[in-house]
Amino acid sequence: MRVSISQGIAILALAAAMVIALIRPEPTAQAPALALAVMCVGLWATGALPEYLTALILLTLAMIGNVAPGAIVFSGFQSPALWLILGGLVMGVAVRSTGLGERVAQNMTRWFGASYWGVIAGVCGVGTLLGFCMPSSMGRVVLLMPIALSLADGYGFQPGSKGRTGVVLAAAFGSHVSTFSILPANVPNVVLAGAAESLYHFTFTYARYLLVHFPVLGLLKILIVIPLIVLGWPDTPKAFQQQTYKPITPQEKGLSALLIIALGLWATDAIHHISPAWISMAAGILLLLPRVGLVDTKAFNSQINFGSMFYVGGVISLGAIVNQSGLGERLADYILAIVHLQPDQPFGNFMGLSVIGTVMCMLATLTAAPAILTPLAGHIVQASGLSLETVLNSQVLGFSNPLLPYESPPLVVAVALGGIGMGSAQKLCLWIALLTMLVLWPLDFLWWRILGLL
Repeated sequence: MRVSISQGIAILALAAAMVIALIRPEPTAQAPALALAVMCVGLWATGALPEYLTALILLTLAMIGNVAPGAIVFSGFQSPALWLILGGLVMGVAVRSTGLGERVAQNMTRWFGASYWGVIAGVCGVGTLLGFCMPSSMGRVVLLMPIALSLADGYGFQPGSKGRTGVVLAAAFGSHVSTFSILPANVPNVVLAGAAESLYHFTFTYARYLLVHFPVLGLLKILIVIPLIVLGWPDTPKAFQQQTYKPITPQEKGLSALLIIALGLWATDAIHHISPAWISMAAGILLLLPRVGLVDTKAFNSQINFGSMFYVGGVISLGAIVNQSGLGERLADYILAIVHLQPDQPFGNFMGLSVIGTVMCMLATLTAAPAILTPLAGHIVQASGLSLETVLNSQVLGFSNPLLPYESPPLVVAVALGGIGMGSAQKLCLWIALLTMLVLWPLDFLWWRILGLL
């Protein structure tokens, strides 16, 4: 039986974890935490096991091996990030089941026009806008991809054509890469927020996070993605035949009002100080109420991906275990020795931290990276002279910049649903990453200096 590269890496990670656990290198107290970290990173990076199963194995082995107190091991399940995701998943089910998401996307296609530039820009724009009202990247992909394929058919883009590939890439990347700049919109964002609150009592607010990241990593990044797709997969659309739309239903009206209220509360959390997690949960509860809500028991049980909650809880717990064991301080020493952070070198520190985040995502996937890097933030603050807010926000530069699609499960799912093959997505990932490092990171540095973060 042939072993794939990812399977080989997973086997090596498991073997390394076993060796560390048995030999227990100095300091021995940190060896169990290191073994768990190597195992989980290897399994999460390769997808050898479902992500939630790896998280459950982590929790079980940590308790059996007495690696950390129970309060630390299960700290990820006390994090507001977990409940932000649950509320978002419920909202995602409601958006899909009522048809509101499809109506919004299809109505916006009327603005696309007949040009290929308009089609790609429109699909990317819809994906980015959905990030403001649908806090689930996976949900946006699942919602938008069937609409994108129907749109491709309507414009005459046949399977295998460059135009169809372009539309699929626009839906996948438009609903994902630019939305890392919106706090509740992607799992790594909320993992970072949960870990920062758990370890440092630092709370990310919706408005501040949007101000720091959206102008460059959101708006400018999507403006880079659009020409990359158009020039990389050029095609000419045929005239699109507009569909006949049904009148908006009371359910869609009610859901629209709820999402607008939730969005308003998320955007003003710096004023009322209510965590986005509890706003998300309150909206989810309203949607689940009998005779009032829009998500019934059957849909809740069958369409909510509870595995993602175990995954997020597990990666936050891993960060807490690494931090509690002292392993974070040891890893910080190695990282600081490599990047040579210096208080009088703000640009070098900024670029160094950005590269570290990008490389870590290759090893641990986008979701696990903030759980591993956040425990190091305190040490990086001391070495660089940067503020805690700056160091924590620098992680977004890394996990919003995947070099390959495997780092991000939503991208993998999007490519599978679109039926275009992974090669095109890998090509686009690399181009976006290159331009991000050469163009967007320096612009972000200037923007952060204006904001007083550097």
